[in-house]
Amino acid sequence: MSSTRLLLALTLALFAGAAQAQAPLQFTIDQGWTFRMVPGDAQAGAYPEAAPSRAATVPGTVHTDLMAHGLIPDPYVGAAEAGLQWIGLADWEYRVEFDAPGAAMRNARSDLVFEGLDTFAEVWLNGHKVLDADNAHRTWRVPVEKRLRASGNVLRIVLRSPIARMLPQVAAMPHKIAGNYPSPYGDEPKDAMTANFVRKPGYHYGWDWGPRYVGAGITRPVVLESWDAVRIDDLQLRQDRVDATRADVSAIASLDAVREATVELRLWQTAPDGARTLAARQRARLAAGANRIALPVTVDGPQRWFPNGYGKQPLYRYELEVMDTADGKARLASVFARTGLRSVELRRDRDPRGTAFYFVVNGIPVFAKGANTIPFDMFQPRVKKAQLRRALELAQGANMNMLRSWGGGYYEGRDFYDLADELGLLVWQDFMFGGGMQPAYDPAFRANVVHEARDQVRRLRNHPSVVLWCGNNEQEIAWKYWGHGKTLKAADPAFADQVWKGYVQLFGTDLRQVVREEGGGIGYWSSSPSEDLQEVANSEASGDMHYWEVWGNPAHPVSKYLEITPRFMSEYGLQAWPVQRTIDAFARRDQQQLGSPVIDAHQKFMAGKGNERLMKYIEDEFGTPRDFAGFVYLSQAMQAEGIELAALHHRRSRPYTMGSLYWQLNDVWPGASWSGIDWYGRPKALHFHARRFFAPVALAALRDAGGETGVSLLNDRTRRVRGELRTRVMTLDGTVLRDDSKAVEMAPLSATRVAGYRDAGLLGKADPASTVAVFELRAEDEPPARAVVYFAPAKRIAWRDAGLNATLRRDPAHPGAYLLDVSASSVARAVWIDFGNLDADLSDNALTLLPGERITLNVTSDASEDALRAALQLRTLADAVPATLPQTRSPSAP
Repeated sequence: MSSTRLLLALTLALFAGAAQAQAPLQFTIDQGWTFRMVPGDAQAGAYPEAAPSRAATVPGTVHTDLMAHGLIPDPYVGAAEAGLQWIGLADWEYRVEFDAPGAAMRNARSDLVFEGLDTFAEVWLNGHKVLDADNAHRTWRVPVEKRLRASGNVLRIVLRSPIARMLPQVAAMPHKIAGNYPSPYGDEPKDAMTANFVRKPGYHYGWDWGPRYVGAGITRPVVLESWDAVRIDDLQLRQDRVDATRADVSAIASLDAVREATVELRLWQTAPDGARTLAARQRARLAAGANRIALPVTVDGPQRWFPNGYGKQPLYRYELEVMDTADGKARLASVFARTGLRSVELRRDRDPRGTAFYFVVNGIPVFAKGANTIPFDMFQPRVKKAQLRRALELAQGANMNMLRSWGGGYYEGRDFYDLADELGLLVWQDFMFGGGMQPAYDPAFRANVVHEARDQVRRLRNHPSVVLWCGNNEQEIAWKYWGHGKTLKAADPAFADQVWKGYVQLFGTDLRQVVREEGGGIGYWSSSPSEDLQEVANSEASGDMHYWEVWGNPAHPVSKYLEITPRFMSEYGLQAWPVQRTIDAFARRDQQQLGSPVIDAHQKFMAGKGNERLMKYIEDEFGTPRDFAGFVYLSQAMQAEGIELAALHHRRSRPYTMGSLYWQLNDVWPGASWSGIDWYGRPKALHFHARRFFAPVALAALRDAGGETGVSLLNDRTRRVRGELRTRVMTLDGTVLRDDSKAVEMAPLSATRVAGYRDAGLLGKADPASTVAVFELRAEDEPPARAVVYFAPAKRIAWRDAGLNATLRRDPAHPGAYLLDVSASSVARAVWIDFGNLDADLSDNALTLLPGERITLNVTSDASEDALRAALQLRTLADAVPATLPQTRSPSAP
């Protein structure tokens, strides 16, 4: 036998859809691989170290294999990016030798299944080419029973450079279509970008939150599947009707039979409480080849699946057995699938102002609260379930109920959707088109995408979390409003017409049809933002909206958020740097200053110039920070307060507005970005604010640029909520100038404006620079909600020493955990607590404390009590922006 030790499992198999089938044989080829640069490659002279064959990890990527052998530095540390672009220009070869299991040699059918080949892949088995793959988002299945040997099989995969492959064709086009993101590295002309011609994760080519690493690899498992009777290709659990009294489910089995046969299908149901019953039983005559058989299932009194905040997430498990009727005890194949029973609909009601856009789950109109997700790493195979769990549990804990899986990356693996199912996080799923314009005028390109779409919709359709398929990200508005269409129409009207018609065909017709045929009733939306191919897109009146005139161009002040009231805000955002410990992981302290090569390398917006934009927003509210650490801290405070303003405005505009998804939840690497959680899973201030501004029962007290404060009560509960609203006006040192309370009542699923004040009505003759208004809502069975209104920018407020005091002690109720008591003697804004080089999770952070207030936080950490106490640090605005600080000073490292 070869050196390859291959995982042989006569167990639950077939990674098809959300189901996992038990085929007679599944043989995972994940050991013994080697890789090298293809001999004779143009890059070999400059990088001879990549020529010898070395051990490879599969699933994996070229970058991570090179790094594992010490041939390249860590791509995330320092400013390594420019020096690693050669990897994407080279061709690479992966090779493995294996012996076939005896059963595979006896069985009638054997397929090699490639779940992820990135991207232009030539596959050779025993010297014969068996596949030319050209889509990283497809599953490729190749019959190989006639090519297999009992021993010494050689599988070789050559991965061609997508840049070298596509650039000659793109450069030769007389008129180019718009690309995704311009490269700063010169390996592609800015007017001949290739990414949108390749069915590969677009973010590999660089984005304004991540580096450019155009890699290659075998990114998902390679499996030899072998059977002699029948293979279960898929089990769809189509929910035809779900309500409180009954669920009607069609369990649709797709079977691949070697020959005609009569079989018995048995469908077992395991309820959320563990009770197992035979849900359906049917004899069927299979034809040789593909078969599709539906088994009706009725569930009386179903335990329905609800989004986070609306109920529980019970999951039903179904197992299909295919039994040989000649011997009723012989199981030919089996498969299991899991789902949650729920009804879901995208509502598009017309009203005098336009058309609504909202989701109804189990009859409940849900205000979507959440964020956009991007890929969790530049090198997808190394993303582990623990990393996903950390981010998604943080999202759930921040009262989110929806994530938009953005279209410039890859379709997430099963772990992501399983976790979303378990945590009650609805998923808006983009198809993988992230920007620019696609060559959809090419029928072969469209056909390739349709194959991809069928693969992915079938794979994900049993997940109750998936509630929408969207054609692409921002391509329609780019064509209509960013000059893409206008420029091409001026240069070549006939070609421009061809490009747009191809777009409409792919995103208006082809993908819509795939979702209609395969999606089990889930809605389709052609682009985000859009009005589903109506004349106007990105409108406040209809459809979903992306709003980037705050932060982007023309960089309006944050208060502008209050003037934009969409139907559903699916993107908006402000940048911030991650916490100090994360920055220390890629930059030495002496490199931590604005303008340094390493800091610029980890600021991708405007090719490193994004810090200028970030400084603008910091200075608008807070003034100039005293040092780089202050710059980082204030970036987080600015981001958190700005996104809170927008999100609460969206929520108070219910039911006109029914969604608020900020950009973005997570990071692809450590650096400056719009995320609330960094690449290490460490929350920024935004995440702690999100927990409060997305709370089911919350308070919005928002002061606009004209000096008017509107107070609204927000109730996402399906029940009426009663409570008390308290209004106080006080000086920074705690002198109370006004204190009113009144009983309030909130209707279910509502936003109610209860008060409006001009500044003078709250302040009277008090000094705006030393006075605040505090609104507090205490509702029955809900955490208290608070809003503090300031009457001047933070840089003009007369901050005094907050008198912060913090004491760490053991939690007597939870061994190994701690309690942190924090108090303040005057108003302490944007209190940030951390433990330096120690990781610790706090139950809350990024707080505002009032004079005399004392709070207790939970702290969990693997560090000792003494180490935590020694490392404890607290910071407020007064520490970051001294009142006497000159406004021209440039931040540098401490």
